[in-house]
Amino acid sequence: MRCYRLFCLILLLPLSMLSGCSKEEKSDAYIIRLGHQLDINHPVHKGLVFLKEELERNSNGEMSIVIYPSSQVGDEREVLELIQIGSMGMTKVSASALETFVPEMKVFSLPYLFNDQTHYWKTLKGEVGTKLLEAGEPYRFKGLGYFDAGSRSFYTTKKPVQTPGDLKGQKIRVMNSQTAVSMVNTMGGSATPVSWGELYTSLQQGVVDGAENNLPSFYFSKHYEVSQFLILDEHTSIPDVIIVGTHVWDQLSATQKTWLEDAMQAATDYQREMWAESTEESLAIVKEAGVQVIAADKRQFQESVAPIYEELRGSELEKLVQQIKGLGENK
Repeated sequence: MRCYRLFCLILLLPLSMLSGCSKEEKSDAYIIRLGHQLDINHPVHKGLVFLKEELERNSNGEMSIVIYPSSQVGDEREVLELIQIGSMGMTKVSASALETFVPEMKVFSLPYLFNDQTHYWKTLKGEVGTKLLEAGEPYRFKGLGYFDAGSRSFYTTKKPVQTPGDLKGQKIRVMNSQTAVSMVNTMGGSATPVSWGELYTSLQQGVVDGAENNLPSFYFSKHYEVSQFLILDEHTSIPDVIIVGTHVWDQLSATQKTWLEDAMQAATDYQREMWAESTEESLAIVKEAGVQVIAADKRQFQESVAPIYEELRGSELEKLVQQIKGLGENK
């Protein structure tokens, strides 16, 4: 079924999009095509627009990015597959969605991995984060860098969640990530993968009883219109990864690669600022709209997921976890 959907999507793409990059007819600009799933008002989209503008400045107009937001070219998995076959050049994707292709990315979906934002960015900008970006290259994904995607919390339509026990009997939408499924099930809920584009209707019609995401996405998706309760348990901090296909990267000259990498660094710093502002604004708006916002006793949630870490004993993933945990220790 997925292959059929991908085939149909490719047929619907304009001919100009059937290559991940191209030369514009009226100029010599090198154009990279980027598809993602978020609304144009979302801080991640604004970060990508800044990336495009910065790349144009760095290259004096010799390189640019055409952005296709709001799932115009498919969901996260479909865009990744389009990159693999060379029909799309770049994307923004949650690290969780990369698990199927890059198993090491599972580490970001583990609950309560980071102590705070300092620990989080020390990991992403250091050796660990760099190696994880490189781990996708055998699958035709070159990681350029990370965008902030905040911390994910639960929101529900009918019954508030104040403790892990309150998840029992509730169908909670998760991303298509086995680690996310395991986390919700371990806490006592019933994890239910649903595509992002179908989630509003699924919440509205009772297909699922709740979901989990960051505050800006909760607001911009309008899920707060059909979800009365939000608990700020902040169980995971899963970054967005900006990816360029290796078929595009390998075509670039050393100078072009530098232009793109420098633009990525500047966009990361800009997007972090935008994200902080958007998170504060989103929380205020959903409260004003009547959503009951609950402060979580995070210790209870941390204790409930201890079995997940027990299952990692002796694995390569445990070694990576210990390396990340070590970065958060006071030395």
